[in-house]
Amino acid sequence: MTSTAVNTFSIPLGPVHVALEEPVYFHLDVEGETIRKVELTSGHVHRGMEAMATQRNLTKNTTLTERVCSLCSNSHSFTYCMAAENVLGLDIPPRARYLRVLAEEIKRVASHLFNTAIQAHVIGFKSLFMHTMEVREIMQDVKETVYGNRMNLAQNCIGGVKCDLTPELLSYILDMVDKMEPGVEEIRELYATNSMVLGRTKGLGLLPKKDALRLGVVGPVARGSGINIDVRKDSPYAAYPELEFDTIVNDGCCIHSRTTVRLNEIFESFRLIRQCCRRVPEGPTKAPMRQIRAAEACARTEAPRGEVFYYIRTNATDIPARLKWRVPSYMNWEALGVMMKDCKVADVALITNSIDPCVSCTER
Repeated sequence: MTSTAVNTFSIPLGPVHVALEEPVYFHLDVEGETIRKVELTSGHVHRGMEAMATQRNLTKNTTLTERVCSLCSNSHSFTYCMAAENVLGLDIPPRARYLRVLAEEIKRVASHLFNTAIQAHVIGFKSLFMHTMEVREIMQDVKETVYGNRMNLAQNCIGGVKCDLTPELLSYILDMVDKMEPGVEEIRELYATNSMVLGRTKGLGLLPKKDALRLGVVGPVARGSGINIDVRKDSPYAAYPELEFDTIVNDGCCIHSRTTVRLNEIFESFRLIRQCCRRVPEGPTKAPMRQIRAAEACARTEAPRGEVFYYIRTNATDIPARLKWRVPSYMNWEALGVMMKDCKVADVALITNSIDPCVSCTER
């Protein structure tokens, strides 16, 4: 710690710190307890996954991309498969499109509840943290029962999906959503009315709409600053064009508005899950592979944290010449500099959690 003026200091925070979930380094210029400037440095857990992708065939890369991130794991394999299908010229069956959306929305519910639970933990509201995780466990049970895994579902494959769902499993999912919904409603009510939560989130970590647009933030971070963007609506894919749901937008621009967006989106995910279970058409779940050509293609989806973008280039072999992806946390990181300015040092962890950061996928 170095003093540059009376009560003005430069404070290092991280890369390993009790208040941070994953390794990232913050260089904070503070005046007393108030942050005046923030600089971020990442790269501490780089894994070289894009280089590894050029040493594996198209099928093996489905497994690799699902391990880019745990909470958004399905979104990565989903988007990668779409990019591979675009470069191969594959059109997946209607049943596969619905089953892909079903898996994606199940993961979205679990991801949003995890972030909401961690926020309660950082605030110090331990009972709310445990209650939120308990409600989330219902969706974890769904994942384990239907797909055999609690985190990486291994559902997506090039051409469709691996796991077909029986009518009994679809009925089970509907029953579990009905069981879970009152618990999520209770959590939403607590976040909307509890004075302890409101005192630590309302009006804190401000990201004005003009700054959100300038920085190009995505997902709930953008929608929490009044920006109406959602890849599922703006560039529909899979079965989303045939399903009804609303884009949740809140113009509060603070931590509380971002949390409200996530909690309200859970109910839209419930709506989508119910539609998928009831409307899924009969038929095959996978399209036959085609001969690999020299071409390039891209694809994008709306992951729980925001837009995921994949680019692939092939050279007529089953080993891609290039595979590159951009993750939502990469776009949202820079917004922390705006959110933290003029806030207190004690609020750093809470503001950081509000963007639902993922260091592992940012530093893939």
